[in-house]
Amino acid sequence: MKWLLILAGLLFAPAVASADPCEGRLPARAGETFSGQVRYIGDGDSLCLGRGTDPATWIEVRLSDFDAPELHSPTGRTDRDRLFGLVGGRMLACVAVRGRNGRVIVYDRVIASCRLNGRRVGDLLREAGGREGGN
Repeated sequence: MKWLLILAGLLFAPAVASADPCEGRLPARAGETFSGQVRYIGDGDSLCLGRGTDPATWIEVRLSDFDAPELHSPTGRTDRDRLFGLVGGRMLACVAVRGRNGRVIVYDRVIASCRLNGRRVGDLLREAGGREGGN
């Protein structure tokens, strides 16, 4: 009987959502530039950057030049770790661009082309063995 109560508690307990901490204002126009230190990596092609430590100022970015497999895919965590290894804690310079649907903001992220020391992050990911296969 005790194990039934434990199982019921696990099944009906509220799920904890693992949301990213990035809450800054997103650039809304294609061509708008922004930069900052990479503060958070969501998956293999999304990250947050900001100039300070306050998540309320961090900008959430979806890389425009690389489509990584989703985090829940078999390689998702490896892809996220690859992106972290390349840019985690480093300064990026980005420019907002229009995505395939013509919008600059999709799913509360700005679509952007970002560079590390003048090199496109998508190119760095491919050189590091990253394979595309996401949405």
